[in-house]
Amino acid sequence: MTEPAAGPRAAPALPSVLWGTIAALITVTIWGGWIVATRFGVTSNLSPLEIAILRTALPGLILLPVFLRIPWRTLRWRYTAALIGGAGAPFLLVVSTGMQFAPAADIGALLPGTMPLFVALFAFMVLGERFDRWRLAGFALIIAGGLAVGGVSLFTGDPGEWRGHLLFLCGASMWAIYTIGLRQSGLDAWQAAAVVNTGSMILVVPVALVFGDLQFDAPVRDIVVQIGAQGILSGLLAMVAYGIAIRHLGASSAAAFSALTPVIATLIAVPVLAELPAPLTWIGVIAVCCGVALASGVLRRGGSQTT
Repeated sequence: MTEPAAGPRAAPALPSVLWGTIAALITVTIWGGWIVATRFGVTSNLSPLEIAILRTALPGLILLPVFLRIPWRTLRWRYTAALIGGAGAPFLLVVSTGMQFAPAADIGALLPGTMPLFVALFAFMVLGERFDRWRLAGFALIIAGGLAVGGVSLFTGDPGEWRGHLLFLCGASMWAIYTIGLRQSGLDAWQAAAVVNTGSMILVVPVALVFGDLQFDAPVRDIVVQIGAQGILSGLLAMVAYGIAIRHLGASSAAAFSALTPVIATLIAVPVLAELPAPLTWIGVIAVCCGVALASGVLRRGGSQTT
């Protein structure tokens, strides 16, 4: 499989930008809804390994026909490793372990909130992507706005929560590796989702059945949430939508939208949880929205866009 060139290319046509933007917004809406669902107070006795199984098993089975039709002989192994490791079972184990040390409210600021920065860094280091001053300003607004929306709790929590925060940042960097790997692999969105979910299922389930202490000792509600909200919505639909966004917008532009996840969670929480954001949070919401518009580059129609 021929590796796409990493150099400058012409800006995508409006329909492509439009479809990529719609796909990115669908992705972050699903992610934001998951954060709100978590804040409903749903607690779970499921282990990180059990969560990984519930997250990947059903999507893995659904995507098995797609998985079998992937041209494995021409797909470089490093792209397979980047996809499965960056967004599959290893990613899930890292993030779910982090949730055992830090509250769910910190996820938005440290996982999707920082992921665009990791993608931009890796795109610069690996692909040689360059960012103009407007996109750099957008990343700065994302950082400032993200801290205003969800960063306060990072400095007011228990002392031991730093372990969870570190794992969330590790998860953000892993997802960034997935983003760059998908962009370079040449796979379409469905094929990438199949590699992540079916590949994780093939790797994790047999090992877990032999060596894992699987009990699934949790309320039925929690198991349904993991299968439905995590597996079907986040693991399948959001992953396909994110892949479409990468194909139409590029890796760093699509990743910039992930910073909207805590913003969307905050907005959804207004009618659903009756939580009225503080004035500082509203300022952060506006800053993140402006930052995403600049960092994603979707408003530009001239010049060049990379990766």
